[in-house]
Amino acid sequence: MALTSYKPRTAIVYTSVTGNTEHLAEMLQTALLNQGIPVELYRVEEFLLDELPYFAQVLIGTYTWGSGEIPKEMYGLYQAIEQLGNKELQTAVFGTGDRFFAEFCGAVDRFRDMLYVKTLLIASLKVELMPQPKDVIRCEKLVALLK
Repeated sequence: MALTSYKPRTAIVYTSVTGNTEHLAEMLQTALLNQGIPVELYRVEEFLLDELPYFAQVLIGTYTWGSGEIPKEMYGLYQAIEQLGNKELQTAVFGTGDRFFAEFCGAVDRFRDMLYVKTLLIASLKVELMPQPKDVIRCEKLVALLK
């Protein structure tokens, strides 16, 4: 018998311009649901930063802008997690990019570095352009790392 009604919440918060990162977010959502993990999927502009402390796991999806920068719509989330500094918050970061550019998925790397210091970073995942069926396995492996 459970002594509490606490249920850890999991969120996927993402931004996408081309639809590639959105598609990857949906693949991760499916992988989580297949593991029996309820998940809330948000575009970053829909996510309430005040709710961040109420999540046990947050997966962050981003494309990369310019020369490897984080897109401006993700700055608020980046700063909120950085300021929260909760080492019990499990995080993962994922994104899509194009190897044509000098820095492949640079925004994923920038988030990864901050998440490693400020949270319990579980994994990062980079996919070139549109996710393919082979990436389903990669999503399942990432989800399996969440506790």
